Amino acid sequence: MRARKLRARAEIFVSGLLFGLMAAVVRLASREAGGFTGPQLMVMRMAVGTATVLALFRLRPGTWRPVNHRLLVTRGLLGGAAALLYFVSLSRIPAGEATLLNNTFPVLATVISFWTLEERPTLHLAVALAIATLGMILVVGNGHLPTTVGTGQLLAIGSAILGAGAVTSIRALRATDNAFTIFFFFTAGGLAVSAPFAATGWPAPGPVWLLALAVGVLSFAAQVLMTQAYGALTVPEAAVWQQLTPVASYLWALLLLDETVSTGGALGVALGIGGVVYGTVLGHRAPARALPADDAARSLHP
Repeated sequence: MRARKLRARAEIFVSGLLFGLMAAVVRLASREAGGFTGPQLMVMRMAVGTATVLALFRLRPGTWRPVNHRLLVTRGLLGGAAALLYFVSLSRIPAGEATLLNNTFPVLATVISFWTLEERPTLHLAVALAIATLGMILVVGNGHLPTTVGTGQLLAIGSAILGAGAVTSIRALRATDNAFTIFFFFTAGGLAVSAPFAATGWPAPGPVWLLALAVGVLSFAAQVLMTQAYGALTVPEAAVWQQLTPVASYLWALLLLDETVSTGGALGVALGIGGVVYGTVLGHRAPARALPADDAARSLHP
């Protein structure tokens, strides 16, 4: 179990790095005149993911094993709608602000999992989540929450709400279904909800298409790693680690979007990393105390 936890933490860490890079690439592909719209990038993302996972099913026939069909469809539709709203918000408002609002979903997922999965965070894990969330706010909001609420902000908030339900369903599904099967339903749901909004006005062939393909490849790797990690991590612990995603997005934006680092942003990075370390070291529940041999015998023979 300890080895599984370590592997899952590594998977969700790398997933956060890739999701952060994906957000910066989405911004690059949509911010210039003649670039992709949010729904068009969603179609590209889901088409690349669907093609990749179908090829995997062909190469490894036993990988396609749907079990909980109703929950798989739920995960697909919730995740697809959440991703669509996030991509549209990225095309309307700055990447940092969109990521900040969207990445409240791990906190919401922790609350939902408390009632639906009975996963109660420890006090240390709750404190770690609060520290990491504060770091996230400092990173992408420069110490401030957004002061206006427009269409872009509302779309990002809606994405967070739907995303919280999606990741909670992933956690429940990992008891019965593998990561690639769950991912297929996510891409199918994403195509279903985004295709009607992406029918016309596609960009002319050019370098921007390479960016769109990169979005699909990054999404595939990040999503599968995240889904795999939920097989060993509870929603509260995964929520702490997922606060690194906006930190990663911010750092990637420094490299790719010519943004500058501020004192508040640097402090936020430190808090985000500190919260993750604190939650990882102290946030686990102690295992149940084993009975001594004679106590165990008496419990069997009262």
